[in-house]
Amino acid sequence: MKLSKPLFFSFIFLLTFGNPGGVYASDAGYNDSKKNGINGFRPTKLFVFGDSYSDTGNYRKLESFSWKQPYGITFPGKPFGRFSDGRVLTDYIAEFLGVKSPTPFRWMKHAQHRLQYGMNFAFGGTGVFDTFIPGLNMTTQIEYLQKLIDDSVYTNSDLQSSMALLTVCGNDYMAYLSLGGTKEGLPGYTRKVINQVAADMKHLHNMGVKKVSVTSMQPLGCLPRATVHSSHRQCNESLNAGVMLHNSMLKEMVARLNSHTPDSPYFILDLFNPFITIMKQKKLPQEGSRRFETPLKPCCVGVSKEYDCSNVDKKGVKMYTMCSDPNAAFFWDSAHPTQAGWSAVYDALKATLHEHLF
Repeated sequence: MKLSKPLFFSFIFLLTFGNPGGVYASDAGYNDSKKNGINGFRPTKLFVFGDSYSDTGNYRKLESFSWKQPYGITFPGKPFGRFSDGRVLTDYIAEFLGVKSPTPFRWMKHAQHRLQYGMNFAFGGTGVFDTFIPGLNMTTQIEYLQKLIDDSVYTNSDLQSSMALLTVCGNDYMAYLSLGGTKEGLPGYTRKVINQVAADMKHLHNMGVKKVSVTSMQPLGCLPRATVHSSHRQCNESLNAGVMLHNSMLKEMVARLNSHTPDSPYFILDLFNPFITIMKQKKLPQEGSRRFETPLKPCCVGVSKEYDCSNVDKKGVKMYTMCSDPNAAFFWDSAHPTQAGWSAVYDALKATLHEHLF
C-alpha cells in the first residue's frame, strides 16, 4: 500500500499531538456491576501510557499550549495540562472504575494523597517509538512505572489490582511520513508499530498488571485538520483507509496475545466506530448520549492558522476564536475532542469495559 502525494501531505498536515470532559462522567458502569451482583475483576488503580488523548498534565506549565487559555475552560475552569476544554479519556475511564483520575507522573510529588489511584505517564506528542518528544516513548513511560516499583512506591499487589490504559499511535505515523516513509512501506511500518504495541502490552502484563487495554486509532481523516479543506463537511476517506489497516492489525494482534495467555487480559477500546458514528450525525445508542449538529467543526479556531488555538499577539490580544458553547461541539481544536465529545465516546465504551472487567 503506497501513499499518493496528496495522501502523504494530508497525513503530514493532519497528525499532531495526539491521535489523544463540567459534569463528571457517569459512574453507572461501576455501580451497576455491584448492584447487579456481577462477579468480576474491579481494578482499584489505573496506570496510563500514551499521548495527548490520555495526558492529564504531564507537561510543565511553560512547555505546552495545554497550559494556556482557553484550554481547561470547561473543567477545571482554567488551563490544567489537558488537551481539551475539560476532561479527557483518562478521566472517564477512571470514573468508570470508581477511582479518582490518576495523578500525572510529573506532579506526583505534589499529589502523594492520590497515588493510591494509580499514575498517568502519558505525554502529548509521544508515540510507541520516539516521535516529537525524544526519550518519552511508550517503552520509556513503562520504565517509569518500573522505577516506581523498584523504589517501593507501588508493590506487586498494587499492579495485580490495576488496569492499564494505552493510547496510540498517530504520532508514530506522523514521524514516519515526515521522514518520507521507509523502504518497507506503510504496511510494513504499521506491522512494526503493532509489534511494539504488543511488546509493551505483554511487558505490562508480565509486570503484574491484571488488565491491559489499548485504544484503536481514531479516524484521522475526520479530525478537523483533515476536514478543513471541505469546510469541515466531510472526512478524508483515504486517510481513514490507512487507519483501518492499523486497526485491523491491532485486532489480530490482541486476539493472538489472548490466545496465548490465560484469562484474556488484553482488550481494545474502540475509538474508531464511535467517532465515525458521531461524524455521520447519528446519535449514539447509549443512554445520555448526545448529537452534535456540526461534529467535524472545531470549537476553538486560530485566526491566522486554524490549528493555533491559544496564541496571543505581543499585546496579549487573542489570535483565536471560540464557539459559544463547547458542550455543543465534538471537537475542541484541530485534533482533540471536547469534554462533551469524550463523554459521548465514553458512552460507547461502557459495554466493552463491562465485558472485560465485570
